[in-house]
Amino acid sequence: MKKGISASKGYAIGNVFMKKESKVSVEKRYIEDIQEEEKRFQGALDLSKKQLQKIKRKSEKEIGKDKAEVFESHIMLLDDEEFAGAVKVKIKTEHINAEAALHDVVDSYVKIFDNMEDEYMRERGADVKDVGNRVLSNLTGQGSFLSEIEDDRVVIVAHDLTPSDTAQLDKNKVAAFVTDIGGRTSHSAIMARTLEIPAVVGTNDITESVKDGDFIIVDGIEGIVIINPDESTIKQYENKIKKYNEEMEKLKELINIETITKSGKKVEIFANIGKPQDVEQVLKNGAQGIGLFRTEFLYMDREDMPGEEEQFQAYRHVVEKMGEKPVVIRTLDIGGDKKLSYLPLPEEMNPFLGYRAIRLCLDRDDIFKPQLRAMLRASVFGNLKIMFPMISSVEEFLQAKKVLKQCMNELEKEGKKFNRNLETGIMVEIPAAALEAEELARHVDFFSIGTNDLIQYTLAADRMNEKVSYLYNPMHPAILKLIKKTIDAAHKNGKLCAMCGEMAGDENSIPILVEYGLDEFSMSASSILKAKQIIMEK
Repeated sequence: MKKGISASKGYAIGNVFMKKESKVSVEKRYIEDIQEEEKRFQGALDLSKKQLQKIKRKSEKEIGKDKAEVFESHIMLLDDEEFAGAVKVKIKTEHINAEAALHDVVDSYVKIFDNMEDEYMRERGADVKDVGNRVLSNLTGQGSFLSEIEDDRVVIVAHDLTPSDTAQLDKNKVAAFVTDIGGRTSHSAIMARTLEIPAVVGTNDITESVKDGDFIIVDGIEGIVIINPDESTIKQYENKIKKYNEEMEKLKELINIETITKSGKKVEIFANIGKPQDVEQVLKNGAQGIGLFRTEFLYMDREDMPGEEEQFQAYRHVVEKMGEKPVVIRTLDIGGDKKLSYLPLPEEMNPFLGYRAIRLCLDRDDIFKPQLRAMLRASVFGNLKIMFPMISSVEEFLQAKKVLKQCMNELEKEGKKFNRNLETGIMVEIPAAALEAEELARHVDFFSIGTNDLIQYTLAADRMNEKVSYLYNPMHPAILKLIKKTIDAAHKNGKLCAMCGEMAGDENSIPILVEYGLDEFSMSASSILKAKQIIMEK
């Protein structure tokens, strides 16, 4: 048995199909005809772009536009003059073949990503490798390993799977996949969850433990792989698969049912989104609103700041799609582990405790005001609420409200419509805010507890650092006390208390949050139906 990380839930039983690591031997050769070599490289770039555009179209149909956007970033890398230019410069200045020049440039890019502290950014190194390998394959005339799959319902075993590998998986042929490396934040893991293909990653050495044709069980619930199991174990997992599939089907019955506990308390189940396209999945799973729209994703993967009009159109799309259902939009939460290439921020010893989120926005009207104006203009098209992140005091909240009022006055003078009575709230994610919750509750319209940061700040445990991950415990007594204090303070002042951190969708945490009287749970759309079931049984 091999232990790994559960990247996508579910069970699968099947024969191993090993992804052969096509380690192309890249030899450095001296080239006389520079123009011909550059032309050959450009041809491989153009072919790679056509292939990725085809994969992107297929992915948009099968897993949704938002998940397929990773391939847009791959296409952008192919179009990036700095990336392609660096290869061409090497060919020209060093008189070397395209394969060797490409290998050197990709290697330098990957090393930069590998040395980053943020897990998400480290995972992006895999994207650069993916693009580089595709171009290299086209230079050398090699095809995709997926075309070699002939048997039905195999379990792919690989050192790693690239995003384009995962997006092309055929559910009729692939029952699951297992890898040596990887984490839950990789694009492959995200796509596996969307495709609902069971996956276990980070096993360290699964490729050395199995061979083609081995019979294995993939347990995407526990994150384990059982190699060549005996008959009784196979029978046990066949029963688990049957039970799991029945449970998934049964959960769909809850889509349009109100979430009411056995004691009669109504609980709202909302969804978290990052981009306007995510709304489709929210509606499909029967969410009663959007509890967190992470607007920073509108600012990422681009070369300049989104303007007021572009943001207005994005917010309007979401609130119109949701109709009368509430949409809570968080103002820009950038800094810490989330950086923008076009917004240079000072180097800090402790970026998570530094110049970020509301602190940055209150210091930069040129960033804050266009966003607030866009939200205000969109507020007339639905039930929009504004939420300020990383608030640590009443003064900070009132300062943010002051800027909002200035935007209202500006729009009024310009004759533009907006909802002057829209609700404003804060994320309670700094321990100081939780401890001052009663005072803050007198000024805000609602609270939303951001447990991701609240936990790491309270326990002094960096949630990105695997060395201290054992300390990152949502059920720590200190965390529970801060949550209970925040909920009680909100209710004492007649205000709603929500939660939009990962803890809201955690199956083990939900019962105690219901017991504490949490009004609204906001989570990833795929977690909604299971959360509903747990709450209704409470």
